[in-house]
Amino acid sequence: MGPIRTNSPATGAIPVASAAIPDPTPRHVDTRPSVVAFGGGHGLAATLGALRLVTDRISAVVTVADDGGSSGRLREEFGELPPGDLRMALSALCDDSEWGQTWRDVLQYRFDSDGPLNQHAVGNLLILALWELLGDNVEGLDWIARLLGARGRVLPMAAVPLEIRAHVESDGKSHIVVGQSNVALASGRITQIGLTPEDPAVPDEVLDAVASADWLVFGPGSWFSSVMPHFIVPKLREAIIASPAHRLLTANIGMLDDESFGMTPVDQLDALHAHAPDVRFDAVLVDTTQYTSPRLMRSAAARLGARIVVNDLRRSDGSPRHARLRLAAAYRDIFGVEDAD
Repeated sequence: MGPIRTNSPATGAIPVASAAIPDPTPRHVDTRPSVVAFGGGHGLAATLGALRLVTDRISAVVTVADDGGSSGRLREEFGELPPGDLRMALSALCDDSEWGQTWRDVLQYRFDSDGPLNQHAVGNLLILALWELLGDNVEGLDWIARLLGARGRVLPMAAVPLEIRAHVESDGKSHIVVGQSNVALASGRITQIGLTPEDPAVPDEVLDAVASADWLVFGPGSWFSSVMPHFIVPKLREAIIASPAHRLLTANIGMLDDESFGMTPVDQLDALHAHAPDVRFDAVLVDTTQYTSPRLMRSAAARLGARIVVNDLRRSDGSPRHARLRLAAAYRDIFGVEDAD
């Protein structure tokens, strides 16, 4: 089956009505879709920035394997979840009011000094303080979301910090790289990833959000450390499979992360299928610049049970990043939403 081509209102074209995948059976009086977005870092932030223009019924499920920078230092010192990706997700859900944008800037602010606070993000410290005071990761994140006036909820994908292990092939040899910061810089081709612990506890709030969602959205982001970990946590994968929601995979624009060394978009889809062959998707959203091998991409998407949706998603400055308005327009078309709030 050929790709669906959507025309983004952000580019001045008229949306194609047939671009929408059939709506799921309505389970809510509210017509805005309930969306769970999975990922971490800048990729998830891009998704959330677009989604909040479509709906405020958003739950962000965030990876908790970061072991570098400010997050890594706090994780090692306090034994808590790494807060950095959770902070970025909260910041992305701030609205465009003066209140929201001011608090976004506060959360993202980093100290610059010669002392122990150097390069710590204020938001990381605020999150950690609430966790220490309340003794509950989810409750602490909910408190910050209320402070920010966030259009959605941010949840950790697991109740404990995770460690990523990657099998990397280089010069005909295979070796194991441990830790997200090391995986991100791995020299060679990643063939397999795993997590420690292998079967971590998943917060009930995450499982409830997945079970009641209309759409589950994955990507863009660092493929092996932000996108795929969600599929190899057993309880979370089972919840994703059992959910009646539709599933959308947003492909990357370009290969900015070193961990995707030498991989094409088709390779990334196949890597996901190899790690989670029992997870099915409805659609794979692809930027026009990445749709360079239509037959191969359609075949890779078909192995996931999905069809390809092609759209102009790239920023107008040519950088390999998703433009928020264009991505939001594509989500509205796919979800079948008439108007954003």
